[in-house]
Order: sequence, then C-alpha cells, then structure tokens
Amino acid sequence: MASPPSFLSLLLLLNFVITAATISTTNSSTAMLRTYPGKHIVRAKSNPRCESWKFAVEVNAAGSWKSVPGTCIAFVRDYFNSDRYLSDSRTVVNYSLSFANSVKFNRKDKGRNAWVFDVDETLLSNLPYYRVNGYGSEAYNNTAFNEWVNKGLAPPLPMSLRLYKKLKHLGFKIFLLTGRGESQRNVTQRNLLEAGYFGWDKLIFRGAADEGKKAAVYKSEKRGELVKEGYIIQGSLGDQWSDLIGFALPNQSFKLPNPMYYIP
Repeated sequence: MASPPSFLSLLLLLNFVITAATISTTNSSTAMLRTYPGKHIVRAKSNPRCESWKFAVEVNAAGSWKSVPGTCIAFVRDYFNSDRYLSDSRTVVNYSLSFANSVKFNRKDKGRNAWVFDVDETLLSNLPYYRVNGYGSEAYNNTAFNEWVNKGLAPPLPMSLRLYKKLKHLGFKIFLLTGRGESQRNVTQRNLLEAGYFGWDKLIFRGAADEGKKAAVYKSEKRGELVKEGYIIQGSLGDQWSDLIGFALPNQSFKLPNPMYYIP
C-alpha cells in the first residue's frame, strides 16, 4: 500500500493546478483579443475638429466668421444632407414646445402672449441655394442670393412648421421678423403661404431707416416696439444669435443649428 501524500506534496500539487489554470485563462483571453481586435473601440464617424468648430458656432464662441473653413466643407455638406440636421432641429423644437405648453394664458394676458420667428433658415430653408454655392464656403454674393429669394421657392423647415402650427393652436400671437428688405415683402409672403405658414399677426421687414443696422440691433428695436404695443414676448426661434440677443428679450429663446453662415 502506498503511503499517504505528505502535506508538502499536496501544496506542490495545488500550486501546479492554479498555475496551469492561470496559463489556460491567459491564453484564452489572448486568443479572444486576437480573434476580435478592437471590438469595443468606438471610432468617430466624422471630423472631430469640425464637430468642435460647429459646437463653437452654435454656442456663440466662434466669434465673427465669414465662411466655412475649407477643411469642414464636406462636414457641413454631410451634416445638412443627413438626418443629423433634422434631428438637431427636432430637439430644439421639442424644447420649444415644452416651454410653450408651460406658458399660462391668464385672462389679463389674453391676446398678448407672443412668439417671434426669424424667416431664413428658421421658417424657410435656403439649402437649395447653398447646395450650388459651396454650403457657405464661398463668399456671400448679395446679388445671387436675392435672385434666389425672388424666385420664392424656399421650402419650409418641417420641424419649424410643426412648431408654428402648434403655437397657433395654443393661441400665441405670431410675429415674423426678417432681415429681408421691404422690397421683398410680396415674394416672401407668397413663399411663406405656399410653404404652409398661415395666419401670422405681423411680418416685419427692414425699412429704409433700418438699412446699415446690425441684425442684433435692428431685431432688438423691432421686439422693443412689440413690447411697447403691450405684447409679452414669451418665445423666440432663430438660426442666428443675432436673432436672439440684444434687448427686449423673450422669456425664452431657442436657436436652430446653422453652420453655413454667420450674421452679426
């Protein structure tokens, strides 16, 4: 009969088993890493620098700029031609609607709660024009752009149209405040109606006295006139910071994305 194993022998045997198991596990893990290289690595689908540039534009940190950086032209093109632009616009409009639904319509405020909309890249899209003009990478051509405007073919921005109709249903007074000149009133009204916008309370254009004023100053002054008339500007929607800043400010402002151009 063989003698029972000593305690030392048992320890040596246990150590051997643990070591073998460790090697086996390590080899298995190594094999898995070799079989699935980079499986859990998240890779950016777009240019990170251009993403950061767009972020700076949207939070008004990029300062005054005249055209899209050359390295970001493809980025801007892809942004507008993908679902991202629509998705970002939907998010802004959803927040706008959430705020609008929270506004109380008291008897004393009846007929006074107002919402101010910009027109270009807010209610109407000039993307058909910019598609053939470099997506904002080319210098602004006033003549060419006005020729496009005078065709009256700008389509509606679907999320803005949704917000517009909802605000009308809720009972807001709707004011459209555009940087377009008075000479474009007729074509703009027709374009808006054909795009589905009905029943606004006032459509405000730049008059002769407004020529040369920066957009932020001009739009502030026009909002101030509305406030003097007794309106409570609850909300505002625009694609430029100059649509939203200044004085006679709304109780809440909402900015739509626009990395194609900047208006001071």
